[in-house]
Amino acid sequence: MLHLNEGHSAFAILEEIRRVMEYDRIPFHRAQRRVSQYTVFTTHTPVAAGHDRFSADLIEEHLGIFREKMGLSHDDFMALGRVNPQDRSEPFCMTVLALKNSRRANGVSAIHGTVSRLMWNSLWPTRPEAEVPIGHITNGVHILSWLAPQQYQLFETHLGQDWPTRMAHPDMWVKVAEIDDGELWETHQNLNMRLIRFVRRRLQLQAERLGHRETTNQIDQILDPDVLTIGCARRFATYKRGDLILSQPERLAKLIEHANRPIQIIFAGKAHPRDDDGKRLLQRIAQFSYTNAYRRRVVFVENYDYNVARHLVQGVDVWLNTPRRPLEACGTSGQKVLLNGGLNLSVLDGWWNEAYDGENGFAIGHGGMHNDPDVQYQRDAEYLYDTLENEVIPLYYERDKDGIPHYWIRRMKHAIQSLGWRFSADRMVRDYANRFYLPAASATSAETA
Repeated sequence: MLHLNEGHSAFAILEEIRRVMEYDRIPFHRAQRRVSQYTVFTTHTPVAAGHDRFSADLIEEHLGIFREKMGLSHDDFMALGRVNPQDRSEPFCMTVLALKNSRRANGVSAIHGTVSRLMWNSLWPTRPEAEVPIGHITNGVHILSWLAPQQYQLFETHLGQDWPTRMAHPDMWVKVAEIDDGELWETHQNLNMRLIRFVRRRLQLQAERLGHRETTNQIDQILDPDVLTIGCARRFATYKRGDLILSQPERLAKLIEHANRPIQIIFAGKAHPRDDDGKRLLQRIAQFSYTNAYRRRVVFVENYDYNVARHLVQGVDVWLNTPRRPLEACGTSGQKVLLNGGLNLSVLDGWWNEAYDGENGFAIGHGGMHNDPDVQYQRDAEYLYDTLENEVIPLYYERDKDGIPHYWIRRMKHAIQSLGWRFSADRMVRDYANRFYLPAASATSAETA
């Protein structure tokens, strides 16, 4: 059984074909047909630039000897990675190689499956787009890797000590509604304070390195555990639009400086070393955080890694995700937030497009798209600010006499109940096993019988 994740791994198909040819002493096309029966391919990107393509000369230079061992001509070998085998100018595409030689193929969310069928329709020119054999299995996260210890203990108390073995069953999560609001809120506030202390330590080191004495001297005044905390961490690619919330400075200033209902934002992330536009986007956000007017309420954490990510997803009140639809294949960071008590505020793309039900988080816009990216950017910025001003902030600050936001907590509980089981790795693996692995295993048995 071969399960290939993204086209980078597709040469494994060719090595497996070569192995079968040698072991069973059969020609290439018989071995190719057999191997494809037990090969599954998952594509992860709806962005054309994310699919590796190599020139014919480069393929021949590195794989010429391998090609000869398989008994293939140069043109036949190149045809394995071309949409149009007769087009000698077309480069060798790793994703095409994988799609042509897999029994099952899928995207990583429902909307990504649709985008992938459109993107690769040319491989099946006689089929309507809806019948292109690329389905979807939505990604899920390994919950125990991202769940805060305090939240784990809370679930253990109210869901039972064996709750991790039953996390893929929706019925188990019903008991979340019975958790006392005060207990859940106290746990969340402790995690928020833990995040703030962590960020202050990291900012102290950054300020010392950059010579920002003012930040160093006022480090204990940066971020406030009583203020709505928005987290925004990602790989800084331009289509993810990490600066969308900075697009209306005057409006943002009013939200940050509000006397009774302020917000604060924690940014973190990295750009790909070769993505200059992504680097400039990151620099803009970092420089914005250094502005004196926002230094206490907008921060950028350098050297993004798993440790930074864990603190963020475990401690924020709101997770902000603003990709240009439909370019977010799945976007699992928001899945890591929800079981820790955070709520998602996201464009309706990737996993959130199928997860949002109106009461388990917040949506930016209504799922519409415009052909002009600049127009879509402006529209989504308006939707983002409208949602913050009219839904997110009022709900967060609506408190009882003890300072507990019961309506906000109701949404937290509903998010955990409705989404925890659906977007776990347990559910994802079961989907792959039942829909892909078992049929592939049966087909392999029939082929070799």
